[in-house]
Amino acid sequence: MRWLSRGLLAVGVVAAALLGHPVAAVAGDGATCLSYNLYGVCMIWAEAPADPGDGSGSGTGSSGGGSDNPFLFIDGHWCLPAGLADPQPLQSEAVWQGHTDGAIYLCEVPAQRGGMFVVGLVIPFWSLTPPAAPPDPEVLAQQAIETMQLQAIRVGIVPEAASGAVGLVGMPTWMWVAAPDARTFGPITRTASAGGWTVSATAQVTSVTWDMGDGQIVTCAGPGTAYQVSYGTESSPDCGHTYTRQGEYTVRATSHWIVTWSGIGRAGSIPLDLVQAVDLTIGEAQVLTQ
Repeated sequence: MRWLSRGLLAVGVVAAALLGHPVAAVAGDGATCLSYNLYGVCMIWAEAPADPGDGSGSGTGSSGGGSDNPFLFIDGHWCLPAGLADPQPLQSEAVWQGHTDGAIYLCEVPAQRGGMFVVGLVIPFWSLTPPAAPPDPEVLAQQAIETMQLQAIRVGIVPEAASGAVGLVGMPTWMWVAAPDARTFGPITRTASAGGWTVSATAQVTSVTWDMGDGQIVTCAGPGTAYQVSYGTESSPDCGHTYTRQGEYTVRATSHWIVTWSGIGRAGSIPLDLVQAVDLTIGEAQVLTQ
């Protein structure tokens, strides 16, 4: 199996391979796909090395692009180092290639199944020294989330949550996300990198749960509809409530975020809940008679 050489793999080819989409493998001197996973997807993962030689080296797989790129090319596959083989095979086994030093390591060729990345193939190989392992993609995903500076929603509510404002028993209460933006409602995408590796994460609010303070919970799939004076005493079409007793109520709005991330041959999702609270006063209308 000869190396891909002269030129870089197109970014689109690499990204499509990582995401599990069929692609045509084209690189430099017209070489075709090195290998396919169980789903017939071309497993091209990284830049071709500038001076790969014949790929034999010292018996290990060859690196896919220098010290900042730990992908290895082993037995016709690009793969990620996955640590020592445990237990170590007997030294009489062929994987040792006659060596008595070094150790046997594992290299994972990821594949995609049901929208999640799984290990499609594990290849044992000999190496004199431990190969560089890629960073944990979930750790990079968390770092990407930190840079998003996500916030709880800005609460929009009528009757207003303001000093002196009083709502009425039996009148509709409207709730909505006021002035939604990328940091309070999404979507927002950020990346984090380490050692030449990058993970991308996208956050989006999927729903808002309103704890109305009277024992009732209202879940709204979207941002809700902002109240306007022209609506009068109508009920909210998508996110509302009606109080049946007067009192002081604390309304807690919990925005439910889902962060989806992918990179380094893996993908996943991380849920986040952020809460904002406001106080309401609900009274009863007084009817005067003479």
